[in-house]
Amino acid sequence: MATKYWLLNPSVLVLLIIIRKESMKCNGLTVNPPESISVVDPGRLGQLEITWEPPKGLTDMAECSVTYHLEYFNTYKNRWSAVRTSRRSYSTQFDLMKNVEVRVYTLLDGPCTNNTEIKSKNYTELIQNPPNTGVAGTEIQDFICVFQNMEYTECKWRRSPKMPTNSQQNLYYWYKSLELAKECPNYVFSDGVRIGCNFTKKSLPNFMDINFCVNGSSPEGPLKTTFTSLKIQNQVKPAATEKLHLQVGADKLEVQWEDPEGPVPGQCLEWQVEHNQEGPNGQMSKEEILVEDTSLACPFSSTTKKNCFRVRSKMNKYCVDKGFWSDWSHQVCHPEKSEVPPEPYRVPVYLCVAAAVIAMLMLPLCVWAVIKMRNSKQEKKLDSVLTNLFTKSSTFVIPDVYKSENICQI
Repeated sequence: MATKYWLLNPSVLVLLIIIRKESMKCNGLTVNPPESISVVDPGRLGQLEITWEPPKGLTDMAECSVTYHLEYFNTYKNRWSAVRTSRRSYSTQFDLMKNVEVRVYTLLDGPCTNNTEIKSKNYTELIQNPPNTGVAGTEIQDFICVFQNMEYTECKWRRSPKMPTNSQQNLYYWYKSLELAKECPNYVFSDGVRIGCNFTKKSLPNFMDINFCVNGSSPEGPLKTTFTSLKIQNQVKPAATEKLHLQVGADKLEVQWEDPEGPVPGQCLEWQVEHNQEGPNGQMSKEEILVEDTSLACPFSSTTKKNCFRVRSKMNKYCVDKGFWSDWSHQVCHPEKSEVPPEPYRVPVYLCVAAAVIAMLMLPLCVWAVIKMRNSKQEKKLDSVLTNLFTKSSTFVIPDVYKSENICQI
């Protein structure tokens, strides 16, 4: 009788029902993968929107928390990347010149699963091929961007040998704070053809993915499009070092230098020193040494004929993921190259002889000309005297006779 009463107790019955229900959920509950997955290109040069719909039957599981496990193939890293989100969309970067591959699972967790995470056995997958448009073989080659001394960015490319004549190429860029993609503000030309783009310092931000697209048109049709994405702080090329000094000790050589001028932080630089040495037998040897400081000491032997040094710098791994080496500095050597004074200009002997002969021939002519001029002046002077004398002797005064007579007649 007691046992029957215990089984008919309402609270006990409710507990048994709950336990049975939870046990059934834990043992046999499954969930379907999402539905209607799609990838949308909003015109951000590779930043695509992945969207999907929840699986059917989730409306009856109000006590469950639903999340999604998204996997996509990252062509830049050549591996799969994964992310979990409670939303039904996700935005990420793709290389539009390659296939877009994504797949999504459904995850359930919470009281409905006895706080045990359940993952859908299958996934919803989408593979989207790149558009096959553009004249074959007309995509650009060797696209590269360099952040010159962190002052301005220059992107350049090489034209394809199959590029049709009278083709026009365009560069567009986009990053997260831009609503729409923009065109290159200042193209670089070579023989009237676009080969690159210059950006001012404020045009491209640091620590942000920047998407680039180079397309174009030609008389034969549209050109193949090239897409790429990079962070500008990983493209820094420091300026060359200008101040380099070499100190010579009794048993060592110490080369010292200063950071290049500009906004590149000195603590972010690593250095490479090139040491060229000429041995006593005239044989040359070269050594490249990586250092973190702005000085390097090397043992010195008086038997070596010559030691020369030059340096260059690059952003280190503690500040950026990668970068470019600067140009080499000027070279300093020991012993210093002696400046040989230029020899005075010497007139060839044959020119001196020729000048002497010409002078000897010209001297009599000059003397004759002087004498001739003097004689000519004396003759002119004598003729002038004679003329004056003749004029004076032939002049006489006629008496005013007729005038007197006339006066008398009156």
